Amino acid sequence: MLSRVADSLFWLGRYTERAENYARFIDVNFNLSLDLPPGIKEQWDPLIQATAGKEQFIELFGTETTRPDAIFFLAFDERNPNAVVNSIKYARENARIVRENIPRETWEVLNDLYYYVQRAQEKKIWEKEDPKGCFKHIKSQLQLLNGIANDNIPRTQGWYFSKLGQFLERADKTSRILDVKYHFLLPSVDDVGSPLDFLHWVALLKSVSGFNAYRRMYGKIKPVAIVDYLVLNRYFPRSIMFCLTNVEDCLHEISESKRGYSNAAEKAIGNLRADIEFADVNDIFKMGLHEYLDDLQTKLNDISNHIYDQYFKIQPNFAQQLQTQE
Repeated sequence: MLSRVADSLFWLGRYTERAENYARFIDVNFNLSLDLPPGIKEQWDPLIQATAGKEQFIELFGTETTRPDAIFFLAFDERNPNAVVNSIKYARENARIVRENIPRETWEVLNDLYYYVQRAQEKKIWEKEDPKGCFKHIKSQLQLLNGIANDNIPRTQGWYFSKLGQFLERADKTSRILDVKYHFLLPSVDDVGSPLDFLHWVALLKSVSGFNAYRRMYGKIKPVAIVDYLVLNRYFPRSIMFCLTNVEDCLHEISESKRGYSNAAEKAIGNLRADIEFADVNDIFKMGLHEYLDDLQTKLNDISNHIYDQYFKIQPNFAQQLQTQE
């Protein structure tokens, strides 16, 4: 497969997953704001923190984080490269480049969604009293894309590059939203174990569509159990362990190397997956949850760089050939 096509399919997977996660986070946080006790300030700042956009947000809007500004910045502000509107735009552009490699229905749904978001931007939906219908629609259409792909795309290299991007992005976002809850959501340490703390943990589980499944498996809302579920559980599709296992499987399918590793990307993901597979939640808390997740995010970035070097970067000898032909 041409590296150009593989690159577009990889980023198509990443951008659609990113857009869905942002829409999911905004929707859940809006509902949480309706359930907060009187006198408790809405918690939009942690969501900005989770997306690594705090510095840019302060430059654009100042230090006070209001609901309309936060929703606009996360969803519709084209100055924010990770905003929903930009993620969908970039996903659509990558889909256009590889239209012959994806189902027609995938292009149609993504194209319609692009124009839907443009209309929502024109209507300034973030200023509405109840904008959550917009984000539910965005989330459902992106989930529809996953369903179309699952039923229609052959399991060839193109499929695995797309899923590689999706699961790498998902692992990163799960780690970020968990890290932010642990450090930024509570107004003070006095709220640990309070009803407010309970609401925040429930919102965290709902943000990854894991609340009902968690309750069936663990019962009570307990921080240690939630961390175990979102980091170490091998069956929940949005847990970090599940995502990394799928990233490793995708890389092996692409390289046709079923055992061990054949390149730096496979070695890096194999080491990280093994570390998490044999980790214990108590060891994670002993190390410090923030420190553990921060190290994980660094390793995920390293894996992404290895994937770029292995599959998407133009090798020096090939670049020289292109220059000679010109």
